[in-house]
Amino acid sequence: MKRVLIVEDEQLIAELERDYLEVNGYKVDIATDGEQGLRLGLSGEFDLIILDVMLPLLNGFEVCKQIREKYQIPILMVTAKKEDIDVIRGLGLGADDYITKPFKPGELVARVKAHLARYERLIGTKENKDEIRIQGLLIDNSSRRVFVHDQEINITTKEFDLLYFLATNPNRVFSKDHLFERIWGFDAMGDAQTVTVHIRKLREKIEVDPSNSQYIETVWGAGYRFRL
Repeated sequence: MKRVLIVEDEQLIAELERDYLEVNGYKVDIATDGEQGLRLGLSGEFDLIILDVMLPLLNGFEVCKQIREKYQIPILMVTAKKEDIDVIRGLGLGADDYITKPFKPGELVARVKAHLARYERLIGTKENKDEIRIQGLLIDNSSRRVFVHDQEINITTKEFDLLYFLATNPNRVFSKDHLFERIWGFDAMGDAQTVTVHIRKLREKIEVDPSNSQYIETVWGAGYRFRL
């Protein structure tokens, strides 16, 4: 049974989310403030976290950031403020998706199912290569860690998914739309510009000279490819 952590200070909303998820076969725990949510989130006992942005003691952005430094599980952020959406869309925090209040409980359940299925597919497929080594770059799929010249880099879930997908399909050109649909899914919020943001951040992390990319090449007018 998959375990979901809900971090939400509005008790009625948290209980409604819990009830719908439990009916659909998930085991659910609730945290009512940011500090409790962070403590539970760092326990390693959950498969997905539903994280409200506005929380007492510690806001959702900081909770997301600290959990993402340790774990790559899906994080779905919940917000009622329009300006927060722009922050989440940047995905610099490592959030996988967001949903805005008010929302239908059925939509939340559908998002949870989609992200858990996508995460399992990306880390659990037997056909996946466990390690990819290319000119000083090591991508370890079994632990979802990335090393550049033996130095581990901090990488978000979507950055890893994007890098791994490109590296396992070398020398093929993929459009931004294709990459967005492949990594984020058809039902994800946002647009293909998200891919550009993630490519830029990946280059900053793995390239010696991000302006002269060794690994991820821009094919103008077409998209991106991973060079061997």
